[in-house]
Parts: sequence; structure tokens; C-alpha cells
Amino acid sequence: MKILNNMTLFLILLFMVSTNINSQDINKNVDPFIGTDIHGHAFPGATLPFGMVQLSPDNGTAGWDWCSGYNYSDSVIIGFSHTHLSGTGIGDLLDILFMPAVLSINTDADSSKLINLHSSFSHKNETANPGYYSVLLDTYNIKAELTATKRAGFQRYTFPKTKDAIVVLNLGHSLNDDTTTGSYKDN
Repeated sequence: MKILNNMTLFLILLFMVSTNINSQDINKNVDPFIGTDIHGHAFPGATLPFGMVQLSPDNGTAGWDWCSGYNYSDSVIIGFSHTHLSGTGIGDLLDILFMPAVLSINTDADSSKLINLHSSFSHKNETANPGYYSVLLDTYNIKAELTATKRAGFQRYTFPKTKDAIVVLNLGHSLNDDTTTGSYKDN
């Protein structure tokens, strides 16, 4: 009988502790910026454990310290991609880059404006929490927000009031690989 009472007491205590842990917001203890500076090779973007996507900003700077696509020391964002490696020390992925902008494009001749598109940003206007990332793109005054589910990523852009809001998709973007083939046909 004493063993049963001890076991019952143990189960009750275990239930109380687990209920208390689950009711706390443990996400407030997570800092996604840890490891994003110097030689950390980490990215601060939105991802889930064992998720298929890892949305994060890309700085566009080449070099070993940027092999995750992002380094805290940088102040420029060239866009947001859905696949990143963190902590590997080798660059890969960053496939398909999205970049919102406020830019007037009237003709095919203006398409040269889309090459090397980028924006400055400030860390004071940057937020990262587990599964969520947000930044203000200073050059265009656009708020970019990223979030992830287990199998998909979502991006939301809040533009200033303008008729020149665009989102550029760079299908050839990656960190260390070149696009081997591609074509475009205008209807």
C-alpha cells in the first residue's frame, strides 16, 4: 500500500510540474540571433523543428561568415529565401529569393533595375522569435514578416501606400551554386 501511495504521489507531482511548464511561455527564453554573428553560421529566420522550410533574410555578402545566408554584422538585405542551413560552416541552399520593393518598372528596358536589388535595415527594427521573423526594409519602408509551418513557409509584406509595389522572384539565386539552365518565354 505504501508503494502505491508513493507512486500516486509521484504521478500527481509529475502532472503538476508538467502542467506548470506547459502553461508558461517558454518561447520567451529563445533568442534566434544567437550564433548569427562572427563565425556562428546561423540564421535568425522562421523554422520549426524538423520542418521542411527555413525562411530567413539573405544579406547577399559572400564569404565564410555568411554561409548561412545571414550575418548579424551586415546592414543590407537582398531578399528572403525558404531554405537555409544553420551551423554547418558551409554554404548551400538559399534557393528562390523573394524581394519586395517600391520601384516603378514600365518597360523591359527598366528590368535592369531589378538586378542587385537590396535594402538597408536596422537591428532595432528586426524581430525574431521561434517560428517568426520580421524586419523593416528601410530603403522601401516595407515591413517583411516570415513564418513557417511544418511543410510550408509564408511571407507577408506591408507596403507603404503606393502604386509601385512589386515582389521580385529570383529563381536563379543560391549561395554557392550557379543556375545550370533556365529559360524565359514571354507570351
